[in-house]
Amino acid sequence: MTLRATGPGRVNLIGDHTDYNLGVALPMAIGLGVTVEFRPSDRTQIVVTSTAFEDEVVLPLELSAGEEAIAALEPPWARLIGAMAALARPESGGTLDIAADLPMGSGLSSSAALSVALAEVFGVTGDPAVIARICQEAEQRSGVPVGAMDPLVCAGGRRGHAMLIDFSTLDSEQVPLPPDSEIVVVDSGQPRTLSSSEYGIRVAECEAAAAIIGPLGSAGESDLLGLRDPLLRKRARHVVSECRRVRACAAAFTTNDLTGAGALMSESHRSLTDDFEVSTTALDELVEALVARPGVFGARMTGAGFGGCVVVLGRPGAVDPDSLATPAWKVEASDGTVARREH
Repeated sequence: MTLRATGPGRVNLIGDHTDYNLGVALPMAIGLGVTVEFRPSDRTQIVVTSTAFEDEVVLPLELSAGEEAIAALEPPWARLIGAMAALARPESGGTLDIAADLPMGSGLSSSAALSVALAEVFGVTGDPAVIARICQEAEQRSGVPVGAMDPLVCAGGRRGHAMLIDFSTLDSEQVPLPPDSEIVVVDSGQPRTLSSSEYGIRVAECEAAAAIIGPLGSAGESDLLGLRDPLLRKRARHVVSECRRVRACAAAFTTNDLTGAGALMSESHRSLTDDFEVSTTALDELVEALVARPGVFGARMTGAGFGGCVVVLGRPGAVDPDSLATPAWKVEASDGTVARREH
């Protein structure tokens, strides 16, 4: 029997660095993704191959979920797989093949797409919030202190909708996207990995601010006055203002206000550049060029930053992916993890 699952990637329309601060975000699952095929056997090991890497990796079925055991796995790309296997505890070993049409290092969450697909074939059951928690834990044990946004939308996305997620509760609401809009994702040409970026530093800075004024996702503008450190105040100001923009953007989509939604997306990019300092020159220049195009309502970096992609909201045809110097994709909101069994 072959267990096959495809985890979709995600593009975050607005609300970056709010998830681990217990705020809100508005991502959507997309059609590009990661597919895994697991063929259980009587092995006591999981033999892993990937079209993205030449190495074959052999993982013991009884692998410890401890961070030291996961960190010792080589090559590094096997650590997330090992962490998922250690936490999900599949009933048997077997062979695992991984393939993807979702580009790695682009900020479209190939790691969450992989982890939700692995959760499916390894037998994890529960609603998207349960799956997201396990996937988040696996990423953290493999060395990246991520929030719950990516696995939650990769597991629970709905076609034609973005997900308005409240990370203080993991409650979510499906927000319909206007049919007369088009979303294009443009690669900046600057790859990044969270483990080698300043992502962990931003998490620590937010934790330091939250220790003074409480969870940033529920803080208000007046709470920022309690932060005397100007750096911490900037980081917190991004989170507080971003949560406001997320809610306003969801309302704009609901009322088909594309101009308003686009303006909020562009404002979000400025905040990520100036207050949170996770953008780059390449991302800033790409956003500026895209926003200048007729029919484009707004654009912003998407994901954690330090490279990766820009997401553009526009009229259909406003941005032709083939006309750009770097890879680009028209994307539609898709369903979450898709699975099937083959005998």
